[in-house]
Amino acid sequence: MIERRAYKTRRDRFGRQINRDQSPFLLVFVPWATILLASYLQSVPIATAGPLLPPIGFLFLLAWRLLRPGVLPIWSGIIFGIWDDLFSGQPLGSAILLFSATMLAIEIIDMRFPWRGFAQDWLIASIIVVIYILTATLVSGSRLSLPLFASIVPQLLLSIIAYPFVAFIVSRLDRLRLMRFRTVS
Repeated sequence: MIERRAYKTRRDRFGRQINRDQSPFLLVFVPWATILLASYLQSVPIATAGPLLPPIGFLFLLAWRLLRPGVLPIWSGIIFGIWDDLFSGQPLGSAILLFSATMLAIEIIDMRFPWRGFAQDWLIASIIVVIYILTATLVSGSRLSLPLFASIVPQLLLSIIAYPFVAFIVSRLDRLRLMRFRTVS
């Protein structure tokens, strides 16, 4: 009876603690791989009359950065931007600039407001996504007229609505990232 109680004290929600540790590979690989894969998913051909899909790679970058501030370094926006530029069809350098500016802006927000709830994160992500889509539209060479703005509105709304789902996926992937494995020392 005592042994069973002592056994339960050596567990937490991530599993056993004794002889277990997080994988250093997964700690680094999971956030980077999910953002790169999400940026690649933008190149899947879907026939629509206008821009409809949200910038999935950018949403994953926002979700990882807002949910886990210390996981991605600030300079990672350059690498994610280069990768996103390869698959998004935007002019080379636009995503590099926008991803890097986003990482810097979130770093400033983190210094000013270190304790936030999900509603504040959703508001921050919504504002940044709207700025990102409008700036990407201007950088692509389009003039921001009323018909063009009307065609961008569904993409803006879908991006704002999609953030909680992306944040949920990132929270589950973070659980995978923090899973403990048996270590032998």
